Amino acid sequence: AFGTDTGGSVRQPASYCGVTGIKPTYGRVSRYGLVAYGSSLDTVGMFARSAEDVALIFQHMAGCDSRDATSMDTSVPAYTPLPAGQSLKGLRIGVPREYFIPGMQAEVENAVRAAIAQMENLGASVHPVSLPHTEYALPVYYLIAPAEASANLARYDGVRFGLRKPADELKQLYFDSRGAGFGPEVKRRIMLGTYALSAGYYDAYYGQAQKVRTLIKRDFEQAFEQVDVIATPVAPTTAFRMGEHSDDPLAMYLEDVFTLPINLAGVPGLAFPVGFDQNNLPIGMQLMGPDFREDLLFRVAHTYQQVTDWHLRKPTLAV
Repeated sequence: AFGTDTGGSVRQPASYCGVTGIKPTYGRVSRYGLVAYGSSLDTVGMFARSAEDVALIFQHMAGCDSRDATSMDTSVPAYTPLPAGQSLKGLRIGVPREYFIPGMQAEVENAVRAAIAQMENLGASVHPVSLPHTEYALPVYYLIAPAEASANLARYDGVRFGLRKPADELKQLYFDSRGAGFGPEVKRRIMLGTYALSAGYYDAYYGQAQKVRTLIKRDFEQAFEQVDVIATPVAPTTAFRMGEHSDDPLAMYLEDVFTLPINLAGVPGLAFPVGFDQNNLPIGMQLMGPDFREDLLFRVAHTYQQVTDWHLRKPTLAV
C-alpha cells in the first residue's frame, strides 16, 4: 500500500499495525498527482509485510520525475536483491537519549532496546548519540506544516478545486464550499497556519521555526558523521483506541514526537515491528539514515527480519 508521510503518516500506521513502512529521503520519490499539504515535508512512502517487499516496490518508484519540481536528479541504486546473510558486522548504530523519554510506554522502550541488542548480537556496534534540538521538533513542525497547508489548501475554494456548494454570490460560495469540504482537523490546521503567517507574527513564529529547523537538520548531519544509522522507537505508545484523542488534539500531536524530526531534516526513515505489548498490539522501531541511503535501512531491517518473526505475526483486532 502507498501513503504520504509528512510527519509520520506512513511510519506510525506501520508501527501500529505490525508492518514495515518507509518514509523516503525528501525528493527521492515523485509527488506528482498528490494533494499538496506541507510542500517542504511531504514524501510518498509505502507499506508491506517486510523490508524486502518494501524494497521491491521502492525500486520501481524511486527516481527523478520532470513533473515534480522537488524530485531530485540522483542515480537510483539497486535496492534488491537484499543480502541473504545474517551479519551486521561493521554497522554503527546510534541511539539518541532524546528519544527515550519519561512517560513512554515501558513495553515500547524494552522492545526497541531488545531489538538494538539483537542487532548488536549480529555484529553491529552501538553508540550513544545526541540530537539536542529534538525537543523543538514538535512545535517547529506544527508551525511550518500548518503554514504550508494554509497556503496549499487555499486553492480548494469551490471554483477551481474541491467540493462546490451552491450559493447566491461568490464569497458565500467560498465559505460554504470550504466549510463543508474540510473536516475539523483540517480547519484547525489552516487557522493555525494562517495565524503563523499573518502580518506581525510571521517573523516571530514561522521565521523562527525555519531557523530551528536548520538546527535540527544539522543535528542529524553531525550524528551521521559518527554512526551509519540511528535507531529509535516510532511512537511513545502502541496504537491508541479509535477516537481516544478526538477531544484532545495536543495528545494526538504528541504521538508524532519521534517521527517529526526526520521530516524536518529530510532524511529517510524505516519503521518495522520488533515486538508486541501485553494486549498483543505491535511495537515498531524506526531506523533513520543519511540522505538517499534507503538501501542501508532496507539491509539492516532485512537482516533483523531474517532472525526474528515479529513481521510475520498478526496483532489482535481491536477498535
